[in-house]
Amino acid sequence: MRKILVIGAGKSASNLITYLIGKSEQENLHVTIGDLSLDNANAHVKNHKNATAIILDIFKEDERKAAVQNADIVISMLPARYHIEVAKDCITYGKHMVTASYISDEMQALDTEAKEKGLVFMNEIGLDPGIDHMSAMQVLDRIKDEGGKMLLFESFCGGLVAPESDNNLWNYKFTWNPRNVVLAGQGGAAMFIQEGKYKYIPYNRLFRRTEFLEIEGYGKFEAYANRDSLSYRSVYGLDNVDTLYRGTIRRVGYSRAWNNFIILGMTDDSYTIENSGEMTYRDFVNSFLPYSPTDSVELKFRHSLKIDQDDVIWDKYLELDLFSATKKVGLVNATPAQILQKILLDTWTLQQEDKDMIVMYHKFGYELNGKKHQIDSKMVILGDDQTFTAMSKTVGLPVAIATLQILNGKIKTPGVQLPITKEVYNPILKELEDYGIIFKETEVEYLGYNPEMI
Repeated sequence: MRKILVIGAGKSASNLITYLIGKSEQENLHVTIGDLSLDNANAHVKNHKNATAIILDIFKEDERKAAVQNADIVISMLPARYHIEVAKDCITYGKHMVTASYISDEMQALDTEAKEKGLVFMNEIGLDPGIDHMSAMQVLDRIKDEGGKMLLFESFCGGLVAPESDNNLWNYKFTWNPRNVVLAGQGGAAMFIQEGKYKYIPYNRLFRRTEFLEIEGYGKFEAYANRDSLSYRSVYGLDNVDTLYRGTIRRVGYSRAWNNFIILGMTDDSYTIENSGEMTYRDFVNSFLPYSPTDSVELKFRHSLKIDQDDVIWDKYLELDLFSATKKVGLVNATPAQILQKILLDTWTLQQEDKDMIVMYHKFGYELNGKKHQIDSKMVILGDDQTFTAMSKTVGLPVAIATLQILNGKIKTPGVQLPITKEVYNPILKELEDYGIIFKETEVEYLGYNPEMI
């Protein structure tokens, strides 16, 4: 039997493992799931004869190498920083490898050895990065093949809460790593091009420069700029494009409210707060506000941020119970960002009956035969439950499909790569349609840049 090793049995692996086990009879597969928690791994195996659960600690070198050596192909669903040791083992023992993570400098450095050994090291094959690459390149290549010249490419993606589970004033719940949500946009200015002009948005302005989007059947959304859109110029063959912008999708109103946390300093992760464990939520908020012997914390908060009492944004903060004098932070030596995350988890944690939603939206502006055109391509997918989430589907399924394509010799170009070639994206996107991951394209009037973003 052909042996697949999956390292990491977290939430995003549910659809991935189910797919592979479901194909095991037909494709002659044995799937080994390795995780620090045997219970996590066993929850996916469910006593299937073609699957095995093992305890796997990647920091135990002998244990890790033995597992890799025993496989034909390795899927790493670990946090991105841990892929490299597994990748080095795959080079040593001549195994193909698949990850959903961005290609790190360390991973890229293995490209020559992977090519010399004829190994496919497929990365960025999840959702974002992953489905975004494939769905964009499919349209970009089609336009190019028709003789079109690209003028504009904008791409947006967001992990959100499904409409039937959208029951808080922020219209948002954590569907992915909460820490990444709290720290979003930090680490440098957002960079992109609008109508040939380089644009930079510093962190303190990021959530006040948004673009509005409309998704039929789902209403209005907003998007804030991702940190670095410019790195995708050469990847997508868009070095001469006039407009290139990538953003993260939220419901309208989220960004303005979130920006006030940034103004106050609540998203800062660079220092710890004294006596944080004993602080109430009210104490935490008050620590960022001016001293007053008479004014309440609520009044100081509104005054500092220029929020009128009847502003709809005010109710968002009240809903979070930010001003509770009884709820304790309970985190020792915590940073402001860690405390804010703890507060948000009270309200933004998905409940057992909640479902998540993924929204992706591409805009392609191009010139063909002297006329300007625009194609809008949109994808929305809802989760089934808390196990088979929309996030798990869109991250795990392309990983699983790519793995089988590599095993079957249909993806055979060696080296460290991302899924931007027809050899890779065409069969994967085609099969994803069977699981409801479908992009709907519409031709619209070419509008060029969004004047609000210039």
